[in-house]
Order: sequence, then C-alpha cells, then structure tokens
Amino acid sequence: MSHACRFGAIAVTLGALAGSAPAADDGFVPLFNGKDLTGWVNVNTQPSTWRVEDGVLITTGQPMGFLRTARMYENFILELEWMHVPPRPDAVGNSGLFVWCDPLPAVGTPVFTRGIEVQILVNLDQEGAYTSHGDIFSIWGADCVPDRPHPKGAKRCLPSERRCKGANEWNHYRVEAIDGRITLAVNGKVVSGVSKCTPRKGYLALEAEGTECRFRNIRIKELPSSNPRPEEIAEEAHDWQQLFNGIDLTNWRKDPGHEGHWQVRRGILAYDGRSEAKDKNLWTEQQFGDFVLTVDWRFPGQPKPTPRPVILPSGDYAQEGGKTKMVEVLDAGDSGIYLRGSSKSQVNIWCWPVGSGEVYGYRTDPKQPPEVRAAVTPKVKADKPLGQWNRMVITLKGDRLTVDLNRQRVIDNAPLPGIPKTGPIALQHHGDPIEFANIFIRPLR
Repeated sequence: MSHACRFGAIAVTLGALAGSAPAADDGFVPLFNGKDLTGWVNVNTQPSTWRVEDGVLITTGQPMGFLRTARMYENFILELEWMHVPPRPDAVGNSGLFVWCDPLPAVGTPVFTRGIEVQILVNLDQEGAYTSHGDIFSIWGADCVPDRPHPKGAKRCLPSERRCKGANEWNHYRVEAIDGRITLAVNGKVVSGVSKCTPRKGYLALEAEGTECRFRNIRIKELPSSNPRPEEIAEEAHDWQQLFNGIDLTNWRKDPGHEGHWQVRRGILAYDGRSEAKDKNLWTEQQFGDFVLTVDWRFPGQPKPTPRPVILPSGDYAQEGGKTKMVEVLDAGDSGIYLRGSSKSQVNIWCWPVGSGEVYGYRTDPKQPPEVRAAVTPKVKADKPLGQWNRMVITLKGDRLTVDLNRQRVIDNAPLPGIPKTGPIALQHHGDPIEFANIFIRPLR
C-alpha cells in the first residue's frame, strides 16, 4: 500500500511554478519544467531524494516522504507519465500522487500526508485489497466515496480493468479532479473514481516510497472554482524548516552520552529516558528568537494508575481536607519542550489531569503575578488517549506564548516575563520513554 525540508529549503512562488512557461493551446501548462524543481517543495526527504535528468524527475525513494507543489489546486485536469525502475523487473515499485493534500505530514506519520492518493505501483497486487493498476483512496484522515464498493469496506476504488504496464515501462495517467470528485484514466481509459472527497482543495504531491520512480510530462489545466467551504480546504503552507530530518540527529547537539538513548527509528525520534550525558536533554544547535514550532509526540510506555494533583484555572493546586487534592490517572511518563534555552519556560508534556501545554516554571513561581500563573495554565485538556500521537504547535513571539494541542488552544498569548530573547530549543529528559516526530519550525521576523 502506498501512502524536505532541511534547513535552508525554500518554497518558490507561484509565478515561477512552471518556469514561466507559456500556456499551451489546450489550456494545459507544465507543472514540472523538465529542468529543476522550480515550483515544488521538498517537504520531508533529503536533497538527494529528488533529481532531474534529461527532462525526467527521478526519486530514489529514500528516505520515504513527499515533494509537493508550492501552491494549492482545486479543480483541474492533470496528466503525467510515470515509470518504476525497481532493482529487479519483478521487484515491487511503490509511489503515488497525492491530490488535495496538506503541506506537512499527518500527525504521527513521518512520511505521508492527509489527502487522496492515486496509486502508482507495480508488482504488488493483493486480490480484494489493492492492485498495481490504478487505485484511488483516502489516507490519513481524508475521506472519499469509491465509485464501486471495496470488497473489504475500505475507502478505496479498485480499477475496473488492468491497464498499467510493468516495471521499466512508461504509463500515462490523466487525473480529473472537479468538485470533490476524482477520476483516473490509465493509458487512455478511465478505470477508477471517487467522490465526496475531503479535502477537495489542497496541494499536489509526488511520493518517495522506497524504490526509484520516474516522472515526466507533468502538466495541468486549472478549471473554475466551485467555492469549497473552509473545512473542505487543506491546511495552509508556511515556510517550515525541518528540525528533525527523520534520519539522524542533524541540527541537534551531539553528546556521546546520548548514543543509544536518543535514537532515530523509521523516521521517529525515540528516547528511552536513560541518556548518560551530563545534560540529558536534547538541544538544537541553532538559537531561535520568535518562532512557530510544530512537533508530534506520544508516550509509548505502559500506563500505570498514579495519583496526580488537581490544578485549578488559577494555577493553584486544589485543596481537599487541608491537603492538595489528588486524583488517580493513567500515567505513562513526563517530558516537555524548553524554549530559548530556559528550563523555566518549559511547555509540559505529561499525564496530569490539567493536560499538557502548561508552563511549570511560571505556574509554580510564587513571585509571578496571579494573571501570569493563570495564563500559563491550560484552559482545556486536549491530550489524546495514551499511546496515540499528539500534535503540539507552539508560537513564541516576544515574551508571549500560545500553545495549540490537537487543534485546541490550551495556552493563549500568555506572558512569560524575563524569558531570554533568543536561545536553543530542547526536548526534555524526565526519565521516561517518549517519541517525537515531524518537528518543524518557522522563524518569525
């Protein structure tokens, strides 16, 4: 089944999308100019993952991830040719075209994004589940209705007939995406379709998924808008820089004591809670001032019933019978994110009843005014059940902090008096296992 941005990656502008190529008489314009990656953004792979040779866009397939367009598309007709070049003619070749997708990977996956996928695959058919010749399906939270019911109930349209060629042969796709409906013609004939898609406006992307795949003659004809509702539109892209590349600890301070403890596993940054470094926290090499940081996290450990204190909206501990009120919760660990080199400005990741996102160093500081302590106390518990992935978006501008957790605002423009103007970011050691993924940052100017 199919389903980069390093520091310095730059999203190009719409005006350069097709290399300023003139429109053809039939209304189509090149989406790939045959010379370079103008008009495309490498989201989460390496610069070497994609290259251009003799008018052909080639992906090595490694590491897995995707290359997206610099802007969104809504209604259109897209044509492209593709060819898999696996290590052996009978080996599996895997890739895909993402339609109406988000600009960043979906929560918890370091590779794929939410959208509708048009399958680009060879040598991997499984009867009743998927094929190598023209499936269309929704992935990672997107939705659609297949033209024909899937034998196993999946949101996936299997093609009506086999028309794809094998490895080392060019195939032609024509994708028509109009008003939330997508149809796919394989080598000249429509074989599959889906409707009622959500999103129905978003980015287009090509997928790297393990093996070499080649693309050429990518062109698009845009059609008039049908005014989708906001909830039918993909997330808006920003100039994200990838802090964690999913391969190694580039961009993070190396310490021999971290080895074997802060580890990269299939695009996930896994920490066992046992670093032997003097400073066990994992710090960025770069200093940051104002920024927006997005990071996915989860606790992989076995939860245990544990008494934890109840925190009031004021930031004070609730009292009961003259003692701090405790309630039993399932607890799988504790961590956090240090901002601008300061442990005091730690955005907590934990299992306490108040929820993640609070700023412990300010909430528990009796010298801080009541309004500051209240502001850094979460307004709602937005954590997902233990074991599931969460996405936290942290915005720090001046001394003001906003934290969104799983699309809910838990800290809103809270003041952090005395926070340094700049400093590194750290993933906190607290002695517990935790996993991170999709760590992107957008400096604010």
